[in-house]
Amino acid sequence: MSTSQYAVTDPHDGNVVETYPTADASDVSRALDAVSSAYKSWSRTTSVADRAALMKRASELFAERTDELAAIIEREMGKPTAECVEEVEFSAAILGYYADNGTEFLKDEPIDLLDGEGSALIRRFPIGPLLGIMPWNFPYYQVARFAGPNLVAGNTIILKHAPQCPESAAAIAQIFSEAGFPTGAYVNLNATNEQCADIIADPRIQGVSLTGSERAGSAVAEIAGRNLKKVVLELGGSDPFILLSTDDMDATVQAAVDARAYNTGQACNAGKRFIVADGLYDEFVTAFTEKMKETSGASPLSSVAARDNLASQVDEAVSGGATFVGSENDDVDANGAYYPAGVLTGVTKDNPAYYQELFGPVAMVFKVGSEEEAVELANDTPFGLGSYVFTTDSEQAERIANQLEVGMVFVNGVGADGVELPFGGVKRSGFGRELGRYAIEEFLNKKLIRVIE
Repeated sequence: MSTSQYAVTDPHDGNVVETYPTADASDVSRALDAVSSAYKSWSRTTSVADRAALMKRASELFAERTDELAAIIEREMGKPTAECVEEVEFSAAILGYYADNGTEFLKDEPIDLLDGEGSALIRRFPIGPLLGIMPWNFPYYQVARFAGPNLVAGNTIILKHAPQCPESAAAIAQIFSEAGFPTGAYVNLNATNEQCADIIADPRIQGVSLTGSERAGSAVAEIAGRNLKKVVLELGGSDPFILLSTDDMDATVQAAVDARAYNTGQACNAGKRFIVADGLYDEFVTAFTEKMKETSGASPLSSVAARDNLASQVDEAVSGGATFVGSENDDVDANGAYYPAGVLTGVTKDNPAYYQELFGPVAMVFKVGSEEEAVELANDTPFGLGSYVFTTDSEQAERIANQLEVGMVFVNGVGADGVELPFGGVKRSGFGRELGRYAIEEFLNKKLIRVIE
């Protein structure tokens, strides 16, 4: 694991806006002491309602500071302004959801006894301090869906954000502090990867949640497993977008563009592999390619390194026999992290891109001759995060949804995520769930209390 440098580097022009100090050993020690102390005092002496009230105020502060918070992440990772605002608003809604529903989610659960006298119930308790390791692509949203449920549950948090998001990380910590969470309930730490390994191994830390790459997930899971710590992993995705029939091709193409181009294509659950029935393929590819090209240049990728990685993947795909058609208005070598939006076709199973996740505004499109072939191709990936199914046949949609090896299926729509809808995947996309009521269940002691009369 290599060290990391915390800095805001504007991907629009590549200029470093501000640098932040990386944590040293004393910072790590203080963070561990703080979350441990807060868990022993605050977590054990407050009710769910007490903690939910603080979370409600944090939600309000997010909403009140929407424009300020949006401007920060536009600087950090180049997200379009409107999408920055949407992210802040969604994050506020997530925190509000757990504030409003935490008491109900964590209430006692009676068990009907099959034999014997008395009673039994499950009572939910926090398990202790947690480490969260978050990515750059949704700097507020990713943190909100981890911190929201766990702080209401009573777990305390050390949050290690992505090195390119130190300003938003500090802003989040400030909001939780101003909302009334005590010292140690939520600690922002600009840690290195090596320091994170030590934190996971520390006996005071009871679990770790990571959203990031497969490589990062494997490294964290290995350390956590060696130290017998609970892990939630949300990793990569190469989500299929299956189109078998439509009564409105224009609307379907726009949905496909929205699925691929949102956040400049930098979302784990973006539509990435478009699997189209042969009778619709030519019409779809023509319209989809033109629409994708129109999105080009609206915003950069998150960094020059991200741009260069995508460029390398596309070059390898073309060398392997695929065809790339993209905007001619963008120069991959220009200042900033811009990459031309476009479409790859002719990607065969032996092409390097076939099993890769392309993290940017480039889509792969495949032609299939049957429903069965579409499902087989959709499942032929190491990932299993989300998926999209477009068809006018509701019975077909249900058949396909039941067969897809994924954690989420969206039928005839994109952008339909909600605070109440669980998010997560299977296979190499990780395990565990965030959002909805399932998120608050991940790091709990579901304690059995059996009373015999």
